[in-house]
Amino acid sequence: MTIAPETPAIPVPLTFLELEITGRCQLTCASHCYAQAGPTKGHGTMTAEDWRRVIEEAAALGVETVQFIGGEATMHPDFADLVEYALASGRRVQVFSNLYRVSARHWELFERPGLSLATSYYSDDSDEHDEITGRAGSHVWTRANIAVAVERGIRLKVGIIHMREGQRVEQARAEMRALGVDRVHIDRVREVGNAARTAAIPSTSQLCGGCADGKAAILPDGTVAPCVLGRFLPAGNVKAAGLAAVLGGRQWAQIAASIPRRHRAGCTPDEDSCMPSPGMVTACNPDQDGEDCSPAETPACEPSYD
Repeated sequence: MTIAPETPAIPVPLTFLELEITGRCQLTCASHCYAQAGPTKGHGTMTAEDWRRVIEEAAALGVETVQFIGGEATMHPDFADLVEYALASGRRVQVFSNLYRVSARHWELFERPGLSLATSYYSDDSDEHDEITGRAGSHVWTRANIAVAVERGIRLKVGIIHMREGQRVEQARAEMRALGVDRVHIDRVREVGNAARTAAIPSTSQLCGGCADGKAAILPDGTVAPCVLGRFLPAGNVKAAGLAAVLGGRQWAQIAASIPRRHRAGCTPDEDSCMPSPGMVTACNPDQDGEDCSPAETPACEPSYD
């Protein structure tokens, strides 16, 4: 059930913008993918020119960081050009990739100043990891490419989703630490997209409470939402109205006010902390790089400093 806000949300200047540029992905995470992405999904109705216009609007609005996400963002035919465009605009860029396949051009792109990389990981056991992603060999390739990213000195964060009893999440975290990844976090699966347990609209209790606080997402058809996990809360469409008009509209204000604000002060999102990805569903981490903030239905947020 959606939790009603106690007071109206106060508009916050937009600083972080997620661009979900495609629904296509090599993996088939049937049990949890928030975007319900897969190999047969398309890139949506937003053209490369539409995305460039959004990046320009974002820069004009003062957005500091643009995140490219999917699906698997690198599968979009204009991915590299759009990343270059965002970097040229002076924005910081975060790329969320499953790291299943990485081309030579993309490795060079990931090494650019101002760019950081994020990925998801499920288990140190290859069979368990591959079962979750629905793709044989995904563990081998993702793990290998994580190691390459560390070796190249690329700024990287790894999110591990706790999906079921007995899953080797702590062993996976230890493995990432041993590989040299210094930003690793664990979160539970959220009931959005493929993880939704009923046909009803997902509850805002599944969100971390920071959505729409200086943050927004644009989906492959141009829909604006408070974040990619909050895709069930559409506020308008950039193709029809433009980003500034949507964010200044009544629908956006109402949606922002509908999200329960129960995260603690240490749990505000930034470009390193918001971790939804092609194969995971998470909330926002504390800035201290510890455990994830609890969803809004659970008031406590206890960062870990290990």
